[in-house]
This record gives sequence, C-alpha cells and structure tokens, in this order.
Amino acid sequence: MWTGTLFALAAGLMWGLVFVAPLLLPEYPAALQSFGRYLAFGLIALPLAWLDHKRLAQLTRADWIEACKLALVGNIVYYLFLAGAIQRAGGPLPTMIIGTLPVVIAISSNLRDHQRDGKLPWLRLLPSLALIAAGIGLVNHVEIGHLRDDPHADVARYALGALLALGAVACWTWYPLRNADWLRTHKGRSPGTWATAQGIATLPLALLGYAAWWAWTALRGEDFAMPFGPRPFFFIGLMFAIGLFASWLGTLCWNEASQRLPTTLAGQLIVFETLSALLYAFVLRGQMPAPATLAGIALLVAGVVRALRVRPEPAVVHGA
Repeated sequence: MWTGTLFALAAGLMWGLVFVAPLLLPEYPAALQSFGRYLAFGLIALPLAWLDHKRLAQLTRADWIEACKLALVGNIVYYLFLAGAIQRAGGPLPTMIIGTLPVVIAISSNLRDHQRDGKLPWLRLLPSLALIAAGIGLVNHVEIGHLRDDPHADVARYALGALLALGAVACWTWYPLRNADWLRTHKGRSPGTWATAQGIATLPLALLGYAAWWAWTALRGEDFAMPFGPRPFFFIGLMFAIGLFASWLGTLCWNEASQRLPTTLAGQLIVFETLSALLYAFVLRGQMPAPATLAGIALLVAGVVRALRVRPEPAVVHGA
C-alpha cells in the first residue's frame, strides 16, 4: 500500500510539470506543444525500446492497438485540451478543474470495478471524497475571486479554458481506468515495458500531428516560425524535459502504483498532481498562496490520508 502510494506521489510530482509549460510558452499554440511534447516522448522511448526489445516483442497486436488508444486519448488529446485551457484561463483554474479527477475517477471506478477490486463502502468513502471536494472548491473559490478583481479579465476566454479543462478531465477519467485494466490482466508484464510501449505508440501519432499542423499553418499563411517557433532551443529543451520526466518516468511510476493499489484509491492519489501543479504555479508567480488556498490544500491531503485507511470489501458472489 505505502510503496504504491510513494510511486503515485512521484508520478504526481512529475506530472505537475506539464501545467508549467504552457505558461512558459504562451506564444506557442497548444497543438504544437502537445505534438512537440509527445514527439519528444516517442524519441526518448526509442533507445528504451531497443534495450527492452525482447519483452516488447512479447506484446500482441491487440496490446499495441490498446497502447495506441491510450497514447492518443491519455497523451495527445489530453494535453491538447490541457495546454489550451491553461493558455486561456491561466494555471490555477484548469489545475483545480483537473483536481476533480480524484473524485470523478473514484466514483467511476467504484461503480465499474467493484467486482475486481472489491467495493469501497460508499458511507466510508464519502467523507474522504467530501474533504477532497471541499478542498478543491475552497482553492477554486479563491482563484475565481482573483478573476473577478481583474478589470482586464476576458470572461469568455476563461470560460473556454474551463470547457477545455473539462475535456481534459474526460480524457483522464478514461485513461487510468483503461490502463489499469490492461495492467491488472497482464500482471506478469513489466510496467516499464508498458510505459515504453505507449511511448512507441505515441511517436507516429505525434509525428503525423506535428506534420499536419505545420502544413495547416503553411496553408493559412500564418506568421509563425515553424518548425520550432520563435524560441527553438528553449522549446526543444522543455519538450524533451517534460517528455522524459512527465511522460515516460511519470507513466512508469503510475504503472507501478496501479499494480499495487485498487483503482479507486489510485484514482484519488492523482490529487498529488494537483498539489504539485499548484506549488509550481505559485513558485512561478513568485507569491505565497492565500490562507484559504493553504486550507484547501490541507483538506485535499486530509481526504487522501483518510481514503488510504478505507479497505475494500470483497465482492459478494451469489450462488446458483
């Protein structure tokens, strides 16, 4: 249990980095950032695939199709939505919307996977979910207050950012549930091999998307310095850093956690990503969080700790 929790914490710390990149590259389109990040991830996965080629060769055609689905929805489409949301609504608002994932995934998993993982009793699960939801709501209330105080705030732009963040939530509700399905039914397979397989599956998708975006900008006659934008070295370095730490290593840590924890509890531990993203956002702002924000973070942590104390009850099998 605690080993799985530490792996989930490591994944959250690295995944929080992806919330920073759109703020550091405001002039880069969200699509270019998404394709660039996963193109880097795919290139990083190539030498890893060569080192692990024997175990990768054991994957079936169905496994590779599943890896492509996970790569498309959980990687490229998810980050396309997230980067677009952050560029339009800033860092904190999309972070808090993504922060609803522990609640959304916990509810989805408890409804869907109780026969496999055992059922977490709702009456015992609800207090921890309520603490998490209250913490997210409190931090979100502070950020919305900042928006209302800004006379230059573009409400429509923020609203679009919120909608894009909801799209990211939908993608990443589907991804961990589907990814856990594969890992639980292939317990003899290495989580590292599966992470590398997703990187290899991502490469052609990202390369195709990058080329299509380049052609689209050329057809529209947009004044953007393709292929790597106005700050090519910074863009390339940041994409490879996120590709290595957030994409491959983060996925590896999450796979390790998913094999050790019930999906319902693992879903709640995505709260570590929210906490990390908030920390990085406030460091980038150069300011301390408001007291209400700190209180909200404390509620999130309390909800996670309480959830870890809830043990699933075995599914009841009814005889004939």
